[in-house]
Amino acid sequence: MTLYINPVRRPMRRRMMEEMMRDWDEDYSAKLTFPIDVIAGKDSFTIKALLPGVQPDDLDIHIVNEIVTIAGEIKGEREEDANYLLKECPSGKFHRVLTLPTPLDSSKVQAELENGILTLIVPKAEEAKPRTIKVTRK
Repeated sequence: MTLYINPVRRPMRRRMMEEMMRDWDEDYSAKLTFPIDVIAGKDSFTIKALLPGVQPDDLDIHIVNEIVTIAGEIKGEREEDANYLLKECPSGKFHRVLTLPTPLDSSKVQAELENGILTLIVPKAEEAKPRTIKVTRK
């Protein structure tokens, strides 16, 4: 069996392999993430985030127009001289951005952290709430 290599395509293949490996490195880097539920109500959104081990002082929540940003840090307790066989407990900074479908009223947000569950009740802005318009006959 004879194998023929086309030298013209070799640099293209090499570039493709380098891109693939670069994407592999970026995609599998350690990132902290957390699950979120978003419930749309008539006048507000309820956001529930599972954040075990996070203290209220370690959270940073920003709301601008229809964008909600939840950021913070999980402080892990690692023993420097310990010989871990398995280390799955997360630690480090996390960041999550949600874009909701309507503008929000950031002045009336309620936030509560209980048993590792963050609950945000974010009211919709007045201009985003549906209105009933009464039509009169002339």
